[in-house]
Amino acid sequence: MVMPAKKGNEYTLKEALDEMLKTYRLDTKLSETRVVNAWEKVMGSVISKYTKEVRVRDGVLYVTLISAAVKHELSYRRTEIAQQLNAECGADIIREVVISG
Repeated sequence: MVMPAKKGNEYTLKEALDEMLKTYRLDTKLSETRVVNAWEKVMGSVISKYTKEVRVRDGVLYVTLISAAVKHELSYRRTEIAQQLNAECGADIIREVVISG
């Protein structure tokens, strides 16, 4: 793990953890987990009730719903959903949303 040079060889805990996540390639998985955890907060409890599965792989959010009506509604809001989740997580993690049911 190569840390940026600092006076006195001191780093904040955040800097050290960020560097460790990058070194061991865990930063992507952590970001994907943040998106899954943010789903209910961003979409609300009503839509979450109809959500069967939420997963992320390579920047694509896969959502499985148990209601055809909710699936139809969310299919028109895919870009907005990606933007809201990215904003909630503070990073551009999701580039595409796939909704099935």
